Amino acid sequence: MSAVLAFLQRARRRLGLALAGWLLAPALAAAAPPQRIVSLVPGLTESVCAVGGCARLVGTDRYSNWPAEVVALPKLGGLDDAQVERIAALQPDLVLAAPSARAVQRLEDLGLRVVVLHTRNHQDVKHNLLWLGELLGDAAKGLSAWQAIERQIAAAAERVPPALRGRSVYFEVESSPYAAGPTSFIGETLVQLGLRNIVPAALGPFPKLSPEFVVRAQPDIVIAEVRNLQDMQRRPGWAALRALQRQQTCAFPSASYEVLVRPGPRMGQAALQLADCLAAMGKEAR
Repeated sequence: MSAVLAFLQRARRRLGLALAGWLLAPALAAAAPPQRIVSLVPGLTESVCAVGGCARLVGTDRYSNWPAEVVALPKLGGLDDAQVERIAALQPDLVLAAPSARAVQRLEDLGLRVVVLHTRNHQDVKHNLLWLGELLGDAAKGLSAWQAIERQIAAAAERVPPALRGRSVYFEVESSPYAAGPTSFIGETLVQLGLRNIVPAALGPFPKLSPEFVVRAQPDIVIAEVRNLQDMQRRPGWAALRALQRQQTCAFPSASYEVLVRPGPRMGQAALQLADCLAAMGKEAR
């Protein structure tokens, strides 16, 4: 995905953000179910597998690494450098991609069917799972995958200590700092866990914040990848964050953090990971 800042290039790759081609979906659904799929978005790769389509994948972007079946597939670049010739050589009958990927137009010019899908929030992920399930010939699997997410999020919400409900939270996506706002899929999960986002919804799903904004907001809880959380104390003024002083933080190693920031069938698992941290935090606060 093209972006002015290096963060947006890195984070959107990890997040699998895409904008939807809603008008393409109905026409494609009317065609024969695809048998050779290339996915250039990690969250969509996972969604294809969640509805039973892993065996139909013939290639993915370099960041798709789950489930294990996709690791050995040809890696075809990323959002900004997809390898068009290699993709075409695989003769896919469906390519899933972010619309801002530079290769989309070239792939379409070669006669390949390309579909782009939103992955901004929970509703988008639900839509993708249901649509992919129907497209691949088993609508029930799409519904089942979404219902599993809902059950896991509900179970996670029950595990959050009552004392932490309503607490304000800062979820750092990247150290610039970029945050997960309340309208993002991450933000929606945090709301269902009973937390209150320090980011105003008007700023969008993943806004860049000034460091001073975070310090002034004084979030009760800070959530970030381990390496970024360790760096926060060294940022100008951030030592004044009471959440850091009181260790009211959730620090996730890279593999676990990746689950949190990838919109797809593991969003329920992400909620459970967050709930585990919050439950431990609640015990320590007693």
